[in-house]
Amino acid sequence: MVADEILQKAKAFGLKITCAESCTGGMISAALTDIAGSSAIFEQGFVTYSNRAKQKMLGVSFKTLADYGAVSEPVAREMAEGALWQAEAGIAISVSGIAGPGGSKFKPEGRVCFALASAHGTQSETREFGALGRAAVRQAALNHALNLICEHLNLAH
Repeated sequence: MVADEILQKAKAFGLKITCAESCTGGMISAALTDIAGSSAIFEQGFVTYSNRAKQKMLGVSFKTLADYGAVSEPVAREMAEGALWQAEAGIAISVSGIAGPGGSKFKPEGRVCFALASAHGTQSETREFGALGRAAVRQAALNHALNLICEHLNLAH
């Protein structure tokens, strides 16, 4: 399981991990804390479903939200960087997307933006999972987020 590998590597490197989640609603935090011993690497996470919560808890700027919308890489980047700072963590992963049902021509169901922030900087990306249905999009986002953390731990250390 990827979460087990994350726990072992983060523990070995002495890194704390935090999550800033929107469309996943705490699923990443839950996956990491489902493992015994997770308190060694996980102290807190942020479920910031609304724009107001993103601003209040993570410091996402009103301008970034107004210019790009919540489902965007600039917002995902500010979410990850805000979580990294607030939690005083070594790694922060953020997720913001449209799980569905619904979406629009410009922001379709299944679009999810991710960012990972650390001392090495911030990287972001957008994945188009498609209109798989709400549960499947959320699961795909969870799996991708865990893989991003795992890849970072493998490459950065």
